[in-house]
Amino acid sequence: MGFQTLELRIEGSLAIILLNRPKALNAINLTMVGELEQAVGQIRDDPGVRVVVITGVGDKAFAAGADITEFKAMSPIDAWIFVQRLQRLFLEIERLPKPVIAAVNGYALGGGCELMMACDIVYASDAARIGQPEINLGIIPGGGGTQRLARLIGKQRAKELVLTGEIIGAREAWSLGLLNKVVPADQLMVEVRKLADKLTIKAPLAVKAVKEAIEDGYDMALERALAYEGKLFALCFATEDRTEGVNAFLEKRPPTFEGK
Repeated sequence: MGFQTLELRIEGSLAIILLNRPKALNAINLTMVGELEQAVGQIRDDPGVRVVVITGVGDKAFAAGADITEFKAMSPIDAWIFVQRLQRLFLEIERLPKPVIAAVNGYALGGGCELMMACDIVYASDAARIGQPEINLGIIPGGGGTQRLARLIGKQRAKELVLTGEIIGAREAWSLGLLNKVVPADQLMVEVRKLADKLTIKAPLAVKAVKEAIEDGYDMALERALAYEGKLFALCFATEDRTEGVNAFLEKRPPTFEGK
């Protein structure tokens, strides 16, 4: 499948999505939204893919927000349609039954920060710059920025970042809980691939269950969330992977999981 604004590489069990508009700092335009929808759908339906990495082409930007040039002629109705589509896309990424790693190689602003927060694990270059500066355009985040940010770092810190539009460095973002790890720029993809290798060998159905338990249970009352977790735990016992995992442990050998 040919794309104009991104590249999709399938390397064995690893899928890499590269946002590819370096002259625009990989800004997210309508074309990219459509192509990301296609790429995510292809990955979701590919049983051979077990881990996904999203990163940007070049060393300047992961994604420096939405493409502001498209905002100039956008009516309120156009904006509503655009942001609904963007929210659905980020939910699809968040709900993929496979781990999604963001490799933040530079600016992750606005929609780029929202895309980053929709991923399961975030590794960033020490040169990364992160923020939700929409307030400086007279608008607010619309792709989940106010909601995921508050859930990740708390309401007060989220309000401060969104109200000031401040852009922060990777170390500060890590200290706030926005990033899992900060690494030197030349080691970012090396570290991301190491993580992907660890995740690739895990049981796919258990991985899916972990994501569902955490994502769906997060906003439930604790008693209901525990019941949901218990149901998913029990369902894992109906899989061949559970049999393989237990047998491998008892036989003191590495397990080979097939997602069955």
